[in-house]
Amino acid sequence: MDSQTSTNAAAREWAVLQPLYERYEFGALTIKLTAVVLFFGGIVVELHAAWLMLLIAVLWLQEGIFKTCQSRLGERLLVIERAIDAGDPAGAFALHSRWQAQRRGVVGLVREYLSSAIRPTVVFPYLVLLVLLWVFYA
Repeated sequence: MDSQTSTNAAAREWAVLQPLYERYEFGALTIKLTAVVLFFGGIVVELHAAWLMLLIAVLWLQEGIFKTCQSRLGERLLVIERAIDAGDPAGAFALHSRWQAQRRGVVGLVREYLSSAIRPTVVFPYLVLLVLLWVFYA
């Protein structure tokens, strides 16, 4: 594959992955808003605190999974951008093969999800909801 073809392939991959990266951001925001709506809905119908806490935890972890997938796309986008800038865009369309080569097993995957879930931008609404839960039910 010549240099121009490689550059075009890398540019196409970037063009496909960038909107997906943004879509994951929208999905994470949707999970946050769903958590807030369901939390206050649960307060209104006087749902038991344990159920609300479980709901918050599930949505929090789900967002952690979303953000992990988004970060993989972000890492790949950066690799593509660096390769194009360096004039060496070989290896286009290798998102999954590169991820598979670096995969750390089930424990590593769970760690990756949890580390995404504790990032400040993810923690923010859920921590506030847990504090509000404590205030409403204390």
